Amino acid sequence: MSPEPDNKALLQQLRIDRTEREPESATGRGKWIIAAVVVLAALAAAGTFWFARSKALPVHVALARALPGGAAASASVLDATGYVTARREATVSAQITGTLTQVLIEEGDRVKAGQVLGRLDDTSQQAALAQARAQLHTAQALLEQYQVQLAQSVRDVKRAEDLVQRNLVSEQAVELARTQVDAQAAQVQGQKKQIDLAQANVRSAQVQLDYCTVRAPFTGVIIAKAAQVGEIISPFSAGGGFTRTGIGTIVDMDSLEIEVDVNEAYINRVQPGQPAESVLNAYPDWKIPSHVIAIIPTADRSKATVKVRIGLDVKDDRIVPDMGVRVSFLEEKKPAASEAAAAPRGVLVPTSALRTEDNHDVVYVLAGKMAQRRTVTLGGTLGDSRQVLSGVSLGESVITDPPALLKDGTAVSVTGS
Repeated sequence: MSPEPDNKALLQQLRIDRTEREPESATGRGKWIIAAVVVLAALAAAGTFWFARSKALPVHVALARALPGGAAASASVLDATGYVTARREATVSAQITGTLTQVLIEEGDRVKAGQVLGRLDDTSQQAALAQARAQLHTAQALLEQYQVQLAQSVRDVKRAEDLVQRNLVSEQAVELARTQVDAQAAQVQGQKKQIDLAQANVRSAQVQLDYCTVRAPFTGVIIAKAAQVGEIISPFSAGGGFTRTGIGTIVDMDSLEIEVDVNEAYINRVQPGQPAESVLNAYPDWKIPSHVIAIIPTADRSKATVKVRIGLDVKDDRIVPDMGVRVSFLEEKKPAASEAAAAPRGVLVPTSALRTEDNHDVVYVLAGKMAQRRTVTLGGTLGDSRQVLSGVSLGESVITDPPALLKDGTAVSVTGS
């Protein structure tokens, strides 16, 4: 047999099969590329996390407050309707009659006590003040003249007394000099009284000028603007359609309370200091903690009702005068002996501080310069606050309106409260 077939077989076995090795090399390079991408992604995530933790996130905070003390109130024993009223409300006017040159208020403006609300034409008052000051200066100059003359007369008396001792003038000359001194001293005293009168005239003219500036009598909110520039205002009754009695009405919002009419047949269910719950017609889901201030000791014969004053335990900008309100008078719950000394559980935090994450109620508490996530147990609602039974301690700072980027351990900076 010929050996050629064996040689061909051997050569075939020694030949390198590149079709199989090239895919293996390509697959290896792909694995290295994937590994590099994963490493770079991890480094980018770590850098982003480090940057997010190192950059302080601006936040607002509020303190966790104690709950109002006392036992909880039970169901309503009586309901009544009424209106929000203001104990301090005033129509602001000038103390003199004059023409308005400036009106510096609009409805809804918040003003402070003493703030300028408007000005009257003060031309005549400025002239009167200038005249009074001129009279004062004239009186002061005349006093100086009299004092100089008195000083000269005193020196003349001394010289006359010296000449009498040397028998150079008569005793009558000395007496005349002394009389002149007494007369001029009286003139000086009289002129001082004239200066006092001139100073009083200056003060009076200044007061009249100050009357041309209308100021707020107390801190409050403008609820009505009653006059415009060019109109005449007067503190007296209006003298026609062109005269106003004031430039506006101001209300002290801290003095708001509720007045309700209670049927006289049920007034025995109401006591001063009794807890109550008020609901504004405009906000039917908002229950405002309240209390009875006083029962007005008179009855309305036509309606057979007695007026009751209700104080609001919560102040809010949503409460405005003349709003309709329904008041529920509550019967105080008698605490058991073991519960009498028990303090209310938990604290109050703003509702805006709450967030739901992974089906849990959480808040973020300020811990140094970091935000700390706390899982909390919630209680009831009190106005714009929520009772937190556990998770937050009294006096801790909670972050309100937490930003979406806020996480546990995020660096924060407080920009307000």
